[in-house]
Amino acid sequence: MRSTALLFIGLGLLLFTPACSKSSKPDKPANVDYYTCTMHPSVHSEVPGKCPICGMDLVPVLKKQTSPTPNAEDAHGTAEIVVPVERQQQIGVTYATVERRPLTHTLRAVGTVDTDRQRDWAFVARVDGYVEKLFVTSAGQLVDKDAPLMSIYSPDLLTTARELVMLLQMRDDAKSKEARETPQRLIAAAESRLRQWNVTDEQIAELETKRDPGRATTLRSPFRGVVQQLPVQQGVNVKVGDRLIEIVDLSVVWVWAEFYESELSMLRTGQRVSVSTNAYPNERFDGQVALIDPFLDATKRTAKVRIDIPNPEFKVRPGMYANVELGMKMGEGLTVPVGAIMPTGDRQIAFVDKGGGKIEPRLVQLGEKIGERYEVKNGLSDGERVIASANFLIDAESQVQGALKALATDPHAGHRP
Repeated sequence: MRSTALLFIGLGLLLFTPACSKSSKPDKPANVDYYTCTMHPSVHSEVPGKCPICGMDLVPVLKKQTSPTPNAEDAHGTAEIVVPVERQQQIGVTYATVERRPLTHTLRAVGTVDTDRQRDWAFVARVDGYVEKLFVTSAGQLVDKDAPLMSIYSPDLLTTARELVMLLQMRDDAKSKEARETPQRLIAAAESRLRQWNVTDEQIAELETKRDPGRATTLRSPFRGVVQQLPVQQGVNVKVGDRLIEIVDLSVVWVWAEFYESELSMLRTGQRVSVSTNAYPNERFDGQVALIDPFLDATKRTAKVRIDIPNPEFKVRPGMYANVELGMKMGEGLTVPVGAIMPTGDRQIAFVDKGGGKIEPRLVQLGEKIGERYEVKNGLSDGERVIASANFLIDAESQVQGALKALATDPHAGHRP
């Protein structure tokens, strides 16, 4: 009987005593999606507690409402992500505005200054003789047009000059037209020989006027220029073909610049070019594209371009290095800074700031890169605000959010071996 009473008492205790052995879980607030660790966002928990990896307190992640934007596709499958403004400040996000502006592009290259081959004149001995006198002293000397350079004594030249004087006298003494024809033909032949020996028409005319052949023939500069080479000395014997002196006119010089293969389609003869040198860093020289070499350097993948530069003061000198800038106007278009575009394989992504921490990844179609900006063909609108820096960090944030959402929807998450 006693045992029966004890049994009823035990059953009563089981029925009416609270189940203290079971731990009651606190209710999760309605606006909390899950709890995670700020250092290890892969940790996902339905209740607050400690991070199993580092031991830090788990923080709540609030539920976010995202509405897909029509015709907008995110690189990670969502139309909009949320990165709190404070977090954006921590990772150094800056912003830029999509703007419509004039499109200008500047090609830059380096080159070397050279002489204009059409303004470079070398005197070569066309008759045997001797250098009787030098009127210039050394290379680098500036000479004016028709200035005397050197006198050449040549028995052949002297003989031809005397012959010309004699023929002139014979023509003048002739009494009839028929008698003048023969010396006139011989006069023309003598003048032709003198011209072949570097005697100018002015010197021949002077000889015919004064009728004094003189002892030596003087070579004169054909233009105002600079002595580039002077390989002879006074009194030396010269033979036919020997180089006597070289004069170069520097009033126009060439710059040979090298442009890359990808830039050749933008070059045209006649384009205006700005040239600067280290000797005159604050001065610009205007030039013009005169020639585009059709042959490319197989190693450097560049082509040479000749630029003609007026140089009346002889400031730009052969052998100088030159910096070449060619500016081109390419109309007007929608542009965005280069830093606002994140390449992902074949696609280009821009992050559009929607305000309040909301960011919309946007696929964009780009045109040419013009300076530090891209031309935008499609995907962005004038006036939109985009992320201009830390794009990869924003992309990493969106990847983490996508991974956490995948864990939240996977019933087996956290229970896999």
